[in-house]
Amino acid sequence: MVDAYAMIDAATGTSAEVCETLRDAEGIAAAYVITGDFDVMVELTGDDPHDLLETVTTTIRPLEGVGTTRTYVCVD
Repeated sequence: MVDAYAMIDAATGTSAEVCETLRDAEGIAAAYVITGDFDVMVELTGDDPHDLLETVTTTIRPLEGVGTTRTYVCVD
């Protein structure tokens, strides 16, 4: 099992909608609207790193309102 966190820069006014949409997606354990440099933080989970890549590239990035993403894979 591999876990990671994806930080998402969302367009103005779309953070809550992006977060709600992602909470129901496969491979996403949790999603939160946050403050700071990014607008949404997503907890990802998968059997291997390629599962995480698939979730980010096919589920997160295509969403309306999603801009820059940064993914941090947990090593411990």
